[in-house]
This record gives sequence, C-alpha cells and structure tokens, in this order.
Amino acid sequence: MKNTSIGIFVNSDDFLDELSKSLSDVEGFDVSAATTNGNTAIELIKRSNLDVAVVDLVLIGLDGFGVLDYLKSNCPECLTIAVGGFRDDKIVDGAIEHGAVYYLAKPVNTQTVIDRIKELSSSRALNYKVSIDSRDKRKVTSIDEKVSNIFITIGIPPHIKGFSYLREGIKLAVENPSIINRVTKDLYPQIAEKFQTSPSKVERAIRHAIEVAWNRGRTDAISSIFGARVYIGLERPTNSEFIALVADKLILETL
Repeated sequence: MKNTSIGIFVNSDDFLDELSKSLSDVEGFDVSAATTNGNTAIELIKRSNLDVAVVDLVLIGLDGFGVLDYLKSNCPECLTIAVGGFRDDKIVDGAIEHGAVYYLAKPVNTQTVIDRIKELSSSRALNYKVSIDSRDKRKVTSIDEKVSNIFITIGIPPHIKGFSYLREGIKLAVENPSIINRVTKDLYPQIAEKFQTSPSKVERAIRHAIEVAWNRGRTDAISSIFGARVYIGLERPTNSEFIALVADKLILETL
C-alpha cells in the first residue's frame, strides 16, 4: 500500500517545521509539499500527487480559501483539513463549503492533525466509491465527506465534539447496520475508545450536536436532505434515530 502523500500549507514557519517533522516521523506518511505561501502552494500542488492537504485559512499571498478552491476544482481526490484561528460558524461553514473535510481551530495540537490524517487515510482505503460526473471524469467521494456535507447543510458545526463523534457513529452503522440496536453497549463504547473519552460523554456530545441542528430550525434543509418531513417543528430525533436515518441514506445511495 502506498504511503499517504501530504501537503502542509500553514502561515507560521515554526508550525510548518514542527508539523513537517512530526508527520515525517509517522510510518506511512510522506510530506510532499510544504510552504507558508499560498501562491507557492498552488505550484507545489501542481507537481505533487497529494492525498491529504493541511491548509491554513490565512497564508502569505493567496489565502487558504483560494488554495482550498484550487484543490477542490483540480484535485478532488485530495482530502483537506482546514486550520484557522476563527471559531465563527460562518467561517467554519465556509471552509467546509470550499472543500475541507475537517476544520481544526487554533491552537492546533500536532497529534490531533496526525489522528485526523490517519482517519482520512483509513477512509480512503475503506470507504471510497468512484462516481462519474456528466463529463465522464472520475471523482472520489468518501463517507467522511458525505456525512460532513449533510451535517453542514442541516446546521451541525464542525468545531463541536459531537460532530466527530456523530460522524464516527454513522460510519460504524454503515459498516454494521445491526449496531444501531446496541447503541449503549457497543456503538458509544467504540466511539469513546477511538477518541479516548467515556461513552457517557459521547452520548451527551452527540445529543448536543443534534439539538444544535434542530434549534437552528433549518427544517427545509433537513427535508431536502432526507426527502421528507421526518420531524416537524421542534421535535428532534433521538441519537439512535438520527444515526440510523443518515446511515440508511448513505447505504441506499451505494446500492
């Protein structure tokens, strides 16, 4: 299996050096491109076959949104992790809309970046499906991207813990649909083990993420995603109901 080719585009020389060294020390990772300049990043991307890119929203020259747009348009197979000092929902949503799979708010721990890249590398191996657009170009879409797009559309912000926990729960349910009947005994503990937390904290964080979405009142967006008014007004699904709803949608899309 080939190593994961990584591009690092951040606005601090110190963070660039730290991240480059940390990622280079991980078996199976190759740092193929690294710079603090957005214009240089584009040139490096053209010469590299990147699997994952870490992109700071604030860069010298061309900003991170410009780099994200270039990757989205020209390297759809490259998964991107956006990094920024902004916690405003509009900025976070914007990063996801420009193609980022994850948004990491500064200060960023290098181990967190490593964990997210490992997760993306795993999804690349296990969960990709190839689709063909109207111009017959091959594109690759991961479950991570699909779930993230659903979450952003209905109003679950990427910076809350429940975002990652909920996404992991949905991936587990897609891989093994029967796990939805063992949420407390099996699903929560598996998520907790992966994120080094407790099952009770996983349950609360997921419940909070769903509450955030429903409190934002994006009923039209929710209806468009799931094809029907499954829940009306302030009525929200339970954790297991929501996970099953999204997992079923993804399973049906692959049939």
